[in-house]
Amino acid sequence: MKRNYQIDTTAPINSQDLLKQIAFHEAGHAAGIYLCNKQKQLPSVFFQITQTRDKLLNLPGTWLHDRFVAGVEGGYLIDNLPITLIESACYFSEAGQDAYQTAFEADMINLLVGALAEAKHVALREGGYFNANRAAINTLHFYGGSSDLVKVYDYLERFIACGKKREDKMIELLTKAFEFIDSVEYWQAIERLAAYILDSQESTISCEEAIAVLDNRY
Repeated sequence: MKRNYQIDTTAPINSQDLLKQIAFHEAGHAAGIYLCNKQKQLPSVFFQITQTRDKLLNLPGTWLHDRFVAGVEGGYLIDNLPITLIESACYFSEAGQDAYQTAFEADMINLLVGALAEAKHVALREGGYFNANRAAINTLHFYGGSSDLVKVYDYLERFIACGKKREDKMIELLTKAFEFIDSVEYWQAIERLAAYILDSQESTISCEEAIAVLDNRY
């Protein structure tokens, strides 16, 4: 997914700092797809990490006049789960609908994990701390989360007609995403994958590579 960074175009930013932010964002999203889904005993799904950073490399600093792009491709349960449900007798049952909603919510949480991971990295880099109070929805726009939020709200509108209930559900999902990155074990996995992304010279990191790093097997 493309990451939209709302950065003041009149202010310089260190290119290496931005690269690290992008790496933590994508590492967080990938960790959610693999580890968070695994924790919930949900089906595994294919994903890969792509990166384009030619404009940023070897520059001591840069003035930003456009948006930078990096992302995780694939990784959505909802793209695969409905096929299984439709082929089963339980698709229109309560159990089938629960499975459908579970897939939607897992995908939304995993998207939010990416922006929160980037926000936590920035907070720690600046010598601060990161807690639930700093994980507000409106701050995610500053951590590549604009496109993530658009997709999450699009998901929510499919299930919840009431605006107030949608906001309540968003807060619930954000809380679950925060709990994931607040885990020492999962945060260390995100750090490993972020470092791997930064060290990689390849434009694509395969699903198998990413999982091996997250599992600390690489």
